[in-house]
Amino acid sequence: MVSPDFIASDYCVEREMARALERHATGKARVVPIIVEECDWKAMGELRQLKAVPTDGKAISEWANANTAYLNVVQELRRIIDAEGQPAAAAKAAPEPAAMRPSLPRYRAKRQFDQIDRADFRDAAFATIKNYFRRAAEEIDSIEGLRSRFVERGTTSFGATVVNGSHRNGTAHITVHCRDSQVALGDIYYSFSENAGANTANGGFNVSADDYEQFLVQTMNMFGKADERLKPDRAAEVLWNEFIGNAGVTYD
Repeated sequence: MVSPDFIASDYCVEREMARALERHATGKARVVPIIVEECDWKAMGELRQLKAVPTDGKAISEWANANTAYLNVVQELRRIIDAEGQPAAAAKAAPEPAAMRPSLPRYRAKRQFDQIDRADFRDAAFATIKNYFRRAAEEIDSIEGLRSRFVERGTTSFGATVVNGSHRNGTAHITVHCRDSQVALGDIYYSFSENAGANTANGGFNVSADDYEQFLVQTMNMFGKADERLKPDRAAEVLWNEFIGNAGVTYD
């Protein structure tokens, strides 16, 4: 499972990966890199020579729907097993003792977040949501009976449209804005209409923080804030689901 943390870990690279590659070279195992997050894994010659999954080594974190990415991983692994004529049970072989070592706990330190921290988090969260919508729109446009369109409307705004040809009211629009210095409708806010102005909103997300980290909380019109603390990628998924639901579309 390849990620920036994996690459940065001497133990993972020099012990676990090295041992796995030794077994791969002797035919006792088959090493398949699963790219979990974007990282410079191709710079590692040992991994670059292997077939990585998901397809084309596209990181799971870059897929709009993680379930689709993991399904692709399973399908690719099955193809590899079938191609090599190995029983599926081989994939369930007991791990080497080194791989069974308990992972270290993750430590968190208290800190204070100032207005610059808040602004940086807001801008990064907006970029995450925008990129999610761009990728998701491309994916849904490839599904028969559905059409979608993503529109970049500047550095602080974007829009999207989904059309479900099988549903009577199957057209949904959304416009998403990042906080404007002249408008105070939320740090990130949205309207379910096409090319909506920066002075209108059906809901949004505000940046909040505890003693350890920043997160988003969803504003729900006049009904207050949801209790759930959202990371930017989760906020993007929540908003996308609400948006496509207006076109009579959902996904598991």
